[in-house]
Amino acid sequence: MQNAEAVLDVLRERGRRGLPCTELYRQLFNPNLYLLAYGRIYANQGAMTPGACGETADGMSEAKIGRIIEAMRHERYRFSPVRRVLIPKSNGKTRPLGLPSWSDKLTGEVIRLLLEAYYEPRFSGRSHGFRPGRGCHTALSEVTHNWTGTTWFIEGDISDCFGSLDHEIVVAILSEKIHDNRFLRLIKQMLKAGYLE
Repeated sequence: MQNAEAVLDVLRERGRRGLPCTELYRQLFNPNLYLLAYGRIYANQGAMTPGACGETADGMSEAKIGRIIEAMRHERYRFSPVRRVLIPKSNGKTRPLGLPSWSDKLTGEVIRLLLEAYYEPRFSGRSHGFRPGRGCHTALSEVTHNWTGTTWFIEGDISDCFGSLDHEIVVAILSEKIHDNRFLRLIKQMLKAGYLE
């Protein structure tokens, strides 16, 4: 198996050149990607928070990765519904938070790594949200240094943005560059997994 960084570098180059991805699902058989994903999420505060089935990072092992890969190989991996809890907001309202099982968190992180590697080189340099090495501070820095003639700023918020996105549109956008039906089916299955209150 190729090491994880080599796989991600190939995807970055394909993304940079605008080439389609035809064998993305096959990368889900690479245990090195799961180990990289584990290294990125195991220390997160939510790693020990159980999902609907009670599974946490506590029982992590190479055997568990092997079981996930085996299920992927035979297209039997199924995302479980997430456990949904309501957390308070500063304005007195609440917002829903989904807590997936550990296996789903790990698999989701592998998928995120693959998609990020491919799409990151294609994003605008002006985009700062949810990107590696970018965020609120880099956006504010750009405003301070580059937007010297700006007089007005209008702030907006899309209510329930992620909860109201049309899954078919998301999959259609992905399918423009990802020509791998097994990978797209997995994404659809992940989007339709649902939640338990």
